[in-house]
Formats: sequence, structure tokens, C-alpha cells
Amino acid sequence: MGDKSAQKKKLIVERARRVFMEKGYKEVTMKDIVEECDISRGGLYLYFQNTREVFEEVLRCGQEDADDGFEKSIPEHAAPSEILALFLKEQKKEILSKKPSLNIAVYEYFFENKMMPKENLLKKQFDAAVYIIEKLIEQGTENGEFYCEDARGAARNIMYVLEGLKIASFTRGIPESAVDREIMYVMQGLIAEE
Repeated sequence: MGDKSAQKKKLIVERARRVFMEKGYKEVTMKDIVEECDISRGGLYLYFQNTREVFEEVLRCGQEDADDGFEKSIPEHAAPSEILALFLKEQKKEILSKKPSLNIAVYEYFFENKMMPKENLLKKQFDAAVYIIEKLIEQGTENGEFYCEDARGAARNIMYVLEGLKIASFTRGIPESAVDREIMYVMQGLIAEE
């Protein structure tokens, strides 16, 4: 793909992201994306055949951007506990954010497109986060910051807690104090006793 073509595709993805944030996944049509991008229908179909393909690219690009942004925010010689705390702080911001997001669209997408676990992008993202948290816990355990006999189990638990908090924030709302309480509970379970 040439440079101009790559820029056009990036523009489509950025603008389509806004449409999905506004309307969810189920309600978006290719016409909506065409109108938001101010391109011809044929111009859109050069890059994507349907809204599912567009949304999957929005998800992929969004995850790459989030990963890059988080990586850049980590101080150079940060300890595992500092990195985990920074990750949890970012998750808390997302949970409490009132800004439009893709979260509802993501759930609609995955309920509508029942996939095998191997193809499930959300599962891949979850598993990748578990792996990173597991490695942080292992490193923190090795250097005495944490005490944990089952780093993978603890990492999975952290991700399930975060996922539950995200769903609670959409369905019934959740106060900051509740998010803080759950995050503190998770961290207290890892703190090495002196």
C-alpha cells in the first residue's frame, strides 16, 4: 500500500472510530462511514468490504495506539510495582471516563460475531494483558516487591476485576471510591509482607 493510500485508510479508520463511538456497532452502516469520511462509496470499498472489517481495523489500531501510549508513559527504570500501579491508574481513568468510547460498540460486536477463541480479538487483548501483568508480578516477586505464588492466576484475577468494573460503569454506574477500593484490594493481595 502506497503512502497516500495508507494515509487515506488511516483517515477512514479515525473517522469511523467516531461513528462507532457515537452509534455503537450494530447501528453503523457503510453509508454512515462514507458520510463521516466525505468519500465516495467506492472509495470506502477499496479498503473495506463491510462495517465488520472497518470495526476490526478500528480495534486493531486502537490497541496499538493504547499500547504505544502506555509504553511511552513508563519511566525509564520503573519497578514492576510502579508499572502495575500506572497500568491500574490508566484502567481507572477508562472505567470512570464519561467521554464517549468504543466500549459499548465492542460488546455489541462480540455478541453479534460469536467467534472461535482463536479469532477473538478481545480474548487476544485480554490474554496479552494477563501475560504482561503476570511478568510484572513475577519480576516484583523476584525482587521482593510482591508476594505471589500464582502470578498467572493473580494476573487473570486483576483483568477479570477490571472487566467487571468496566461493565458496572456502563450498566449502573460506579463511584470512584468503589473503583479505588477494588484496586487497593487487588494490590494488597500482592504486597510482600516485611
